[in-house]
Amino acid sequence: MAPTAKTASKDKKLPAVPESKLKDGKRRLASRGKLILRKRIIRSKVALRRRQNLVRAEKYTRTYLKLQKDVIEQARAAKKAGNIYIPAYPKVAFVIRIRGVNKVAPKVKKVLQLLRLRQINNATFVKLNKATLNMLRIAQPYITYGYPTLKTVRDLIYKRGFVKHGGRRIPITDNFVIERKLKKGYNIQCVEDMVYQIYTCGRVFKQVNNFLWPFKLNTPTGGWRKKNNHFVEGGDFGNREDKINELVQRMV
Repeated sequence: MAPTAKTASKDKKLPAVPESKLKDGKRRLASRGKLILRKRIIRSKVALRRRQNLVRAEKYTRTYLKLQKDVIEQARAAKKAGNIYIPAYPKVAFVIRIRGVNKVAPKVKKVLQLLRLRQINNATFVKLNKATLNMLRIAQPYITYGYPTLKTVRDLIYKRGFVKHGGRRIPITDNFVIERKLKKGYNIQCVEDMVYQIYTCGRVFKQVNNFLWPFKLNTPTGGWRKKNNHFVEGGDFGNREDKINELVQRMV
C-alpha cells in the first residue's frame, strides 16, 4: 500500500538526531577505553601505596620496639655495674596554651605567635634546643608542656590531626592528603611516616610539623586546677615532663 500524502508529511517532520549529540556519542565511545585504562592504573597505584604503607608501619613498629629494648638494656647494664642510668634528654615537647590574651607582654605575645599558639587550648609540637627552651621559659606562665609518648603523638595526629593546604585547614581523611604535599622531596606518604618523624624528631621534623595545623583541644575533663600557679606548686603552667600525656588524654 502506497503511503498517502498525510503520512509522508508526518515522516518529514520527525526530528533527526542533532549532529552535536552524534559527535558527543562517538567521542565517548572513543575515550571509553582510555577511561577504563586510567581507572585500572589508579586502582593499581592505590593498592601499591597501601602495601607500601603497611610495610612502613611494620618497619616503624620494629624501630620503636628496638628503642625501648635499648633503654632497658642500658639501664640493666648500668645497674649491674653499680651505676645510675640517666636517659637522654627528650628532643620533642608538646606545648599547650592555657591562658588568654589579657595583659600579655609584647615579648610573650611574640613568643606565643612564633610557637603558633594564638588561642587558648591550641597546642603544637616543638623541637627542643637552646633557642626553643628560652622561648618556653619566656612564655611559661601562659603555657604548659611536657614530653609526649608514642601513644600521645599517634592519638593526636589520628584523632585531632589537620593539615595546611592552600591556606586552608584540611582534615586528614586519607594518606593522599599527606602524599600530594610531602611525598616529593621528603618521602612522607602516610600518617605513620608523620608519627615517626614527630616522635623521633626525624630528619624532616620541621617540614612535617609545619604541615600540621596547630591542634585545637578541649578543656580538660574535670577542668584546670589553678592557672596562676606552677605545676609543681599544685597549679597548671610550666613543665609537666611525662605528666603531659595524662593531660592530653583528658583534652583529646
